[in-house]
Amino acid sequence: MNKILVVDDQETIQQLLTDILTEAGYCVKCAFTGEEALDMLRKEDFHVFFIDLQLPGMDGLELCRRIRKERIAECIYAITGYTSIYDFLECRKAGFDDYFAKPLNIQLITKAADEGFEKIVRWTKSI
Repeated sequence: MNKILVVDDQETIQQLLTDILTEAGYCVKCAFTGEEALDMLRKEDFHVFFIDLQLPGMDGLELCRRIRKERIAECIYAITGYTSIYDFLECRKAGFDDYFAKPLNIQLITKAADEGFEKIVRWTKSI
């Protein structure tokens, strides 16, 4: 099954993403911190990530960099309530594939997950 990891310190955002992505047919797990997310990655594989930029402890940019070091073919999406062109550029440098502002557009999130898994299938077939 296609697994998604949501990393956000707001339980309401975790629940919203879990509900809509589960309804779309995905297996969704959640973490509150970057450290918790890295611990989960040591135990199981995820291929699509939705990561809040403002996390306690390790921020979303650093988490993305760490994931990207070992997992170059995954799709990693930033989510944030604070948008600026600076954040977008920093997200691209860190390795995020795309950037979504809160409040989240449900259709765009589901479309991003679908496209992420389609890319991963395409990329891994060419390896």
